Amino acid sequence: MACAASAAVATVGLAVSPAAAAPAGTTAAPAVSAEAEPGGACTAADLGTRHPYIKSTEVTPVITHFKGWYVTEGSTGSQKVTTTVQTVIKVTVGANASGNVEGAFPQLALTKAGATVGLNVQLEYTSTSTAATEVTWNFASPGYYGLYKGTKKVTGTYGSLHCNRAQQADGSWALKWVEGGGAGSFTTYTTLEEGAVRCEDAVPADSIMRKAQDLLDCGSAVATATHPAGEVTSAKAAEARKAAQAEQAATERAVDARTAQAPANPAPDPAPAPLAALNCQAAVYKIDVPGKPLNWSAPLLPGDGIRLRESNFLSAHLDNWKLCNVTESNGVIEASLWNWGNGGCATVPAAAANQELGVLTTASCVEDDLQRFYIYRDVPGSTKVGIQNKYSGSMAGHDRYADGEQIRQYSSGRQDGTGTYTMTVV
Repeated sequence: MACAASAAVATVGLAVSPAAAAPAGTTAAPAVSAEAEPGGACTAADLGTRHPYIKSTEVTPVITHFKGWYVTEGSTGSQKVTTTVQTVIKVTVGANASGNVEGAFPQLALTKAGATVGLNVQLEYTSTSTAATEVTWNFASPGYYGLYKGTKKVTGTYGSLHCNRAQQADGSWALKWVEGGGAGSFTTYTTLEEGAVRCEDAVPADSIMRKAQDLLDCGSAVATATHPAGEVTSAKAAEARKAAQAEQAATERAVDARTAQAPANPAPDPAPAPLAALNCQAAVYKIDVPGKPLNWSAPLLPGDGIRLRESNFLSAHLDNWKLCNVTESNGVIEASLWNWGNGGCATVPAAAANQELGVLTTASCVEDDLQRFYIYRDVPGSTKVGIQNKYSGSMAGHDRYADGEQIRQYSSGRQDGTGTYTMTVV
């Protein structure tokens, strides 16, 4: 079925004028902007890159393990106390508990978050211990102690910066860093510390030690009574532990729900897919490597990925693409990429959605976010673009320029500029 081009979407089509040719013999790598800042200038080589910026942060002291402990005159000295789990902190970036996508972008986002608050934070997908752990402490005096392990939990939100065309006040165009798809929230934490604190100790406000002291419930009858040597449980610590466990369970249920809603991994379909639900623009494009003969070509075989190929009489339109169900927001196009040769839509398979270097392929067009792409454009007169998957937030690119090389997703894009393509009207 032919694609219908509506007047509404035609106004957001790509510029079709050819880009200016590079000087003959030029071999130097494209100049990529060193630092991305909202509203800052970028270059065409940055179109295929993605950078995080931190929008908000909050630092909270958290006790991960705790035990109330009473020391008598005869039980001073070094002791090993087994603390119980109070709360569990997981490092996350993006929409799920294992992070949005593996790779450079999440680590850079967490690095910037740590720098923003002046703390060294965890950069890997990890969590605090889920098991009881021992704290060894030398008790010099009798009294009521809180043995603890704790950390500073760092949470916040981040944006995703992309290079895109922006119109200036005088009507001219320039490339600027703008917020695009892939924003989200993060959680991380600092190095764990352990210690012991008593009700009578003077400790800094908003510190990990003060948080542990609060769990002693110092004004309660439990705190002021005399006890045998050993464990003492305050109601406040028990309530806090129960609340933390409930919060963790709710978070995990939300993650499970999002995972259940994720699109199933569709099998590639070489047969033409029905286009009744797609509203495609009339223009047909090749997605080229700038100044090179190789371009995106849909898979010849089921299960294969989109590859760089040279167009010839055997291409059978597998190297021809249309933009479908096009929308535009703040100058950024969102569209499905429909392949003329096999009738499928470009997609990131669900099984590879959180994998760095996941291979793009085509599948029956079902209009989910795995098949939706943001397209960042050069100034009018140039056909250069960067392409980002909506679901994963990753940019399209390739490892090396070679016939048959697969198109993959990179969480931060290709920082050497090789993730910048051209969309050339056939």
